[in-house]
Amino acid sequence: MTSKTIRVDDWAKERMKDPAFKAAYDALDEEFALATALIHARTAADMTQEQVAEAMGTTQAVVARLESGRVMPSTRTLERFAKATGTRLRIRFEPSKPEAARR
Repeated sequence: MTSKTIRVDDWAKERMKDPAFKAAYDALDEEFALATALIHARTAADMTQEQVAEAMGTTQAVVARLESGRVMPSTRTLERFAKATGTRLRIRFEPSKPEAARR
């Protein structure tokens, strides 16, 4: 049995041609953005998940779930994460489409 190797980029490019797949992928954009921001804040602070958890008064597993994007944290939790990492939480609204900004 031979297996064919395919590059992830090639696979993703092909899958993005499917409108249902692209819609599902795009729907996760906000979750990925939040997870990425949390990981960036922690790594910029040169902290481990365990250190952030201790500073937040929680467990490493909770921090791991936050960074996985599997949960949608409350603003209070995000504020605690920000304080633990020496950052400041900023939330903003941006128009999703150019015409939405003109209304």
